[in-house]
Amino acid sequence: MSIKARLLTALSVILVAAFVTSSLINYYVTRRAVRAELLTSSLPLTGKNIYSEIHSAMMRPILVSSSMASDTFLQDWALKGENVDEITKYLSEIQTKYGFLTAFFVSSTTDRYFYQNGVLKKVGPRDPHDVWYYSFVRTNREYRLDVDTNEAEQGKLTIFINYRVEDSNGRLLGVTGVGVSMDRATAMLAQAKRQYHRNVYLVDRDGLVQVDSDKSRIRKTYITMEDGIRDVAASILIPREDAANFEYEHDGRRILLSTSYIPEFSWHLIVEQDEGEALVTARSNLARSLIIGLASSILIIIVCMITVNHFQKRLERMAKTDPLTGAANRHAMEERFELSSYRAGRYGETFSVILLDLDDFKAINDRHGHLEGDRVLRDVARTIRDTIRPGDLLARWGGDEFLILMDGAPSDAEALAERVREALTSPSMETPVAFSCGIAGYRNGDGIDVLTQRADRALYLAKADGGGNTQAE
Repeated sequence: MSIKARLLTALSVILVAAFVTSSLINYYVTRRAVRAELLTSSLPLTGKNIYSEIHSAMMRPILVSSSMASDTFLQDWALKGENVDEITKYLSEIQTKYGFLTAFFVSSTTDRYFYQNGVLKKVGPRDPHDVWYYSFVRTNREYRLDVDTNEAEQGKLTIFINYRVEDSNGRLLGVTGVGVSMDRATAMLAQAKRQYHRNVYLVDRDGLVQVDSDKSRIRKTYITMEDGIRDVAASILIPREDAANFEYEHDGRRILLSTSYIPEFSWHLIVEQDEGEALVTARSNLARSLIIGLASSILIIIVCMITVNHFQKRLERMAKTDPLTGAANRHAMEERFELSSYRAGRYGETFSVILLDLDDFKAINDRHGHLEGDRVLRDVARTIRDTIRPGDLLARWGGDEFLILMDGAPSDAEALAERVREALTSPSMETPVAFSCGIAGYRNGDGIDVLTQRADRALYLAKADGGGNTQAE
């Protein structure tokens, strides 16, 4: 290289370096000032405003539920024989008066679920929709908020306020409360997002999203598992009196976050602000000054895209797989069911499900510990996968329950169940396992809950015969 070229190169480097340095210094001074203002003032203030709105909106149903739990009419009614007409009128009046989506009472004596239109059902420990009831009763808490689908309202997403009802001696009579439509809460957060240009949502003490303007995240997304925020999730989920501020990196963006704990709900209110959106003007000026960095920016974007795609594939795989056994989870089974029911309706193809429950599995845990029980579950899942056909799907349905979805009629399912039974009881198994199973074939119009409930009834009959049996619905 000639001296002239070297000199021009050196001057170019010095000028560019000086210009880039001064531009970056100005940008970072601006950025620091904006971030300080967001974290110490703007985000906490937004959180307080939204906190007040949510608190005001939710305290009414909480107070009504509290009044129901302490209402002597409800206590006396539960002790006098549970007249259906009386409770229906009582719950209907509350639901109508306050405009709630539903009002309910679940009796601990008869297991009947009463609501404003009468008796909805009898709750049972095997019904996935009834997990909330047994979980709440075990906590011995006075009340709790739960987000769940509302069976009385065609599966509509609902915020339930559950209150314990006890007699004068402290004996549990049941659980009462009201349900508020999730639409009202999501609309409130959507309005806040439009007004403040910030992402607002609520999570429970485990980090599970309970309320969000994006309904696809509700009851499905854990902040403890989301890329970026999971690094600070443990600190976010610490209950505290005052608001706390955090920041994390996600998809190449820095997210500023303020969180407040709502003790009445046992939920955390999270307000997020993309720092980049708050620095649009400063970033635009910097971009115009740093044209020379365009190539590097493109490279970073490509790397970020590759990284995001990589983690997205991992998250998708995790979202459809049971972490212990490697079998499919409920979400994956529901997707397969939708495909199979579509094919059944369009092409007349038949399919069946086998609900399999291990016999005396509790004894394995009691005698050998839960680690051994986990090993047995993994062996069972692996053996079943090796036995069923490639087109069949195995999902873990509960603690020691597995569900097999297969093409074919119930008679084909019975044959497959026997092959699985032979495989699980063969000498090649380190711990041979016996099981009972219920079989149900798909009927036109069945939903997955209906189909599995019929299989569960068949399983119950198989268990009633002493275990180790197969029963078809």
